[in-house]
Amino acid sequence: MTDSMIYIWLGVTVLCIVMEAASVQLTSIWFALGAVVAFILAMCGVKSIAVQITVFAAVSLISLIETRPFVKKVLQKRVSATNADRNIGDTGITLTEINNIDGKGEVKVKGIVWTARSEDGSVIPEGQMVRIERIEGVKVIVKAI
Repeated sequence: MTDSMIYIWLGVTVLCIVMEAASVQLTSIWFALGAVVAFILAMCGVKSIAVQITVFAAVSLISLIETRPFVKKVLQKRVSATNADRNIGDTGITLTEINNIDGKGEVKVKGIVWTARSEDGSVIPEGQMVRIERIEGVKVIVKAI
């Protein structure tokens, strides 16, 4: 069994690398590193499977803990501002009653008509002045002023 551990660790390494290549995020690279270290131990003649598994787990865990915050920071999605974002904070007027429950409402801001929803869920009557708080997709989220 101990000689076959060389092939098992090699298989685990390859499997982790293939899984990593198939994924969008870093998910299994740490386990590949642990498997490489366990593979090296098996090649060097460490016969104890318990030692190999312990080292695999320890190296995987330590590399995960040490590098995950850095990797998350590097891979963090950056939100690009769009031209629509410049409308946040602008005021407009409701063209139709805004009713989140019925899924209705339109506002006109700078001559452009937007589908609108109220920020707090309240009904805002037609003709009410509103301020754009944020934009979600193609809808503006407004607050009555």
